[in-house]
Amino acid sequence: VQLQASGGGLVQAGGYLRLSCAASGRSSSSYAMTWFRQAPGKEREFVAAIRPGTSTRYYADSVKGRFTVSRDNAKNTVYLQMNSLKPEDTAVYYCAARTYWSVIYSDSSIYVYWGQGTLVTVSS
Repeated sequence: VQLQASGGGLVQAGGYLRLSCAASGRSSSSYAMTWFRQAPGKEREFVAAIRPGTSTRYYADSVKGRFTVSRDNAKNTVYLQMNSLKPEDTAVYYCAARTYWSVIYSDSSIYVYWGQGTLVTVSS
């Protein structure tokens, strides 16, 4: 499975962006697909996940109420709608996938497939 993330860019605080992560190489409708981010000088952190089958969504406290994760199984794509962006949201955003859901979905070490990352910069 190959993951291609896109949609990053430069935006002012309070603005919005939508990231996309397209999976190719194998049908990924049953895959767990998750968003992480890594800010300069910081460790990679969990952002949002959507559980396949149930579409239950999970968010980091720092983005809850501002970000929305969704997926289009027909397009093998997961999205991250980011609203009310803050300068502290500045980071490289990565999508990750694994073949089945795990209760430790926020642990980056359990993911096998990773996209190349897309940079989001929020100016104040």
